[in-house]
Amino acid sequence: MTNKVYDMNGKHVGEVELSEAVFGIEPNVSVMHDVVKNHLANCRQGTQSALTRGEVSGGGRKPWRQKGTGRARQGSTRAPQWTHGGIVFAPKPRDYSYRLNKKVRRLALKSALSAKAQAGEIIVIDEIKMDEIKTKTFQKFLNAVNVERKALVITAEVNETVIKSARNIEGVQTTFANLINVYDILNANQLVLDKAALAKIEEVFA
Repeated sequence: MTNKVYDMNGKHVGEVELSEAVFGIEPNVSVMHDVVKNHLANCRQGTQSALTRGEVSGGGRKPWRQKGTGRARQGSTRAPQWTHGGIVFAPKPRDYSYRLNKKVRRLALKSALSAKAQAGEIIVIDEIKMDEIKTKTFQKFLNAVNVERKALVITAEVNETVIKSARNIEGVQTTFANLINVYDILNANQLVLDKAALAKIEEVFA
């Protein structure tokens, strides 16, 4: 499997061979779903909290006597069926995170990369390099290589100039090769990576 290589001006400068072990496997949809679900669960803060009937203030007195009024029996004005009453099975702060096996996470990442490669949604750049922090220049680069709105830009190392140039562009995210994850890959319409990042990904996951 080969992919065209462009420079930052959108000029075709060559081709690169994509590793079959990373970009050429049959995508496992079930595993990708499990990993995305795990990622979203791990992102949850788990700080939600509501009061049960025992924690709501008031309601200590029986609103009316048990029998003889013709109304339904009530023991408290803070029972769940009352306005201002407590919440049934109220949510409490908890940790939603859980772990998946390393092999499962690795397979999901390869599946996501392979799915993007098979869909033709990978754009390889000879070198992503910025001389100064300039959003306009970075947007011009994205336009030159026909990048649509939601894109994930991957560099080999942390590049502050690239990160700061891209951070104000709607739908564009930046990361580097060691931090790629299944959710970000699947959430992007296109992957834009330089050759050094591609080589590092293949070295780690092949």
